[in-house]
Amino acid sequence: MEYQPINIQEKFYKFSSHWFPKIIAQVNDYHIKIAKVQGEFVWHSHPETDEMFFVVEGELDILFRDGVVTLHTGEMYVVPKGVEHKPVAASECHIMLIEPAGTVNTGDQVEEEAATTGVWI
Repeated sequence: MEYQPINIQEKFYKFSSHWFPKIIAQVNDYHIKIAKVQGEFVWHSHPETDEMFFVVEGELDILFRDGVVTLHTGEMYVVPKGVEHKPVAASECHIMLIEPAGTVNTGDQVEEEAATTGVWI
């Protein structure tokens, strides 16, 4: 067996698209994903699971119908399951997500922004 660390920064160099998370690892039934985000995403919720956002680099606003949380580099926030939210990044932001395998990024919304699940880099 080969033991190699995963270099997250190197993984970000492998793609340029925004709002399409890529899987970099699996822990039990959870995928560790990274994504580049910029601009506004769609309002959505995840009825069956929480969603964890960790900002690797940049700044991310997560809008809620009754407020907002702003995350800076090194900060994270967990959106509880079923809570409608809309991620927004004024400039390119690099994020990490941890969520059950097969989770669609648009949650309960069927949108063209929905990323194909299961894309590894």
